[in-house]
Amino acid sequence: MESISSIVKKLIDVKPFIHESIIRGIVSYANLADILIPDITKLYGAEVKQSAVVMALRRHADELRKNESSIAEKSIEYELTIKTNILDVNIEKRESAFSKLMRLHQIVSMEKGDFLNITIGSNEIGIAVSQKYQAELDLILAGEIVLHQKTDLVAVSVLFTGDFLDTPGVIYEAVRKLAWEHINVLEIVTTMNELTFVINREDSSQAYEALQRFL
Repeated sequence: MESISSIVKKLIDVKPFIHESIIRGIVSYANLADILIPDITKLYGAEVKQSAVVMALRRHADELRKNESSIAEKSIEYELTIKTNILDVNIEKRESAFSKLMRLHQIVSMEKGDFLNITIGSNEIGIAVSQKYQAELDLILAGEIVLHQKTDLVAVSVLFTGDFLDTPGVIYEAVRKLAWEHINVLEIVTTMNELTFVINREDSSQAYEALQRFL
């Protein structure tokens, strides 16, 4: 049987707003326990007392604060960059698309600071590119099945140095901060030392401020 503590942790960790509230110390454990007890009872398979849930919440809160403190103590340095006027397109993954993507690489001037990222999933291909290439992209993707397209986006990138690679939870912390600010992320692009969020233009200032203070 799964323990009450592990069930509480599972329920809290999938709710970013409760997760953040617990870390900030602005939540009532007793009230939160009352809200969670029906779900905990269902997963636990037996009745649970409020006191047991409150105790589990307090323990998990201590763990969360300890993890956040350990990240803050690491020597992680980072800088933020923003690229505006981004176009985001998702197409169905088909064999015919791959040669067309090579043509896109040939026309985008990466050395001049233009933006291009192509993500190939199991069933879809995501393309985030500087919006000035929209006409060329439409021609290149002629005949492909476009699942989604949105313009006037912004790419906010976090470039890490220091102990980033050896510090668990850094990317999660960044995503959590954006979720707390109600910022919708359309694409997440990662490399070894860089994390990029493609978001709506109207969220760019708020996202920049949230990421600037997240460590």
